[in-house]
Amino acid sequence: MIRVVVRNAPPGVKFAMQRGKSDLLEPSSCMDTELVFDVPVRVASRAGSKVPSILGPYAQGPASDRFLYLNSGTMAGQAETGWTRRAKIKTAAISWALVDEALAQDNAALLVEIHGCARDGGPCCGTIPPLDGGWKVLVMAR
Repeated sequence: MIRVVVRNAPPGVKFAMQRGKSDLLEPSSCMDTELVFDVPVRVASRAGSKVPSILGPYAQGPASDRFLYLNSGTMAGQAETGWTRRAKIKTAAISWALVDEALAQDNAALLVEIHGCARDGGPCCGTIPPLDGGWKVLVMAR
């Protein structure tokens, strides 16, 4: 599983993870300062690559450049908003060492945290860099 934490999302803007071409996953938790999405994924090796390939209905893009889409505003199903945005969360920095570490733990996930607000004050869009040093392993409470 991948856990995406969206920090400092603009107030009043809906966010959802894109599944396939048009289905949406609501946040698993919402607080004033962050949104949390728990995204089920599979991991496989890819011929000629040293990094794992992220698979499943939330994985977007070609095998050589996988990412997750974080939709906001009208793209997240919010009809009454002036925002229509989508952000890419790249998975290429997930290493086999991180995957192995997560699999060795009970109840662990790969964690990425991103900033939810763009420079213009609206929701994030484009390719979003991870915060706090990038991808990590998160051992979750039971």
